Amino acid sequence: MPFPRMQLSCDVARMADLDTRPSPRSGRAGVTVVLALLAVAVLFALYVFLALTFSYSDGERAGILQKFSRKGWVCKTWEGELAQFVVPGVAPTIWYFTVRDDEIARQINAAVGKKVALHYEEHRGVPTRCFGDTSYFADHVRVVE
Repeated sequence: MPFPRMQLSCDVARMADLDTRPSPRSGRAGVTVVLALLAVAVLFALYVFLALTFSYSDGERAGILQKFSRKGWVCKTWEGELAQFVVPGVAPTIWYFTVRDDEIARQINAAVGKKVALHYEEHRGVPTRCFGDTSYFADHVRVVE
């Protein structure tokens, strides 16, 4: 009778070897997670591209350019303030805007303190402040005399 027991313990040892081998599915699960993360990253990049490419609105605002500076800890953006006077003697409305182009930023910086007209595009839904503090992006400046 000891012989069948010996055979039984060999079968148990073989089953233990089977349990320690990696499952073929565990490799596929890692690939699936990586592909899912890659898909999320691609969709996020596509959303940012579309939000920055297509504008919600555009127009022109005029006023005294009172402040313009480059801000940010990691992502440096040009941010400005335009004081819009409705009626003399009444407190102005401050309009905040962002500039992405360095050449436009140079032109606006030269016009600080002057009356200007800024053309802008509004991009709603930009998911991060890395592209600017506001949703208004100035793309043209004209000094008004």
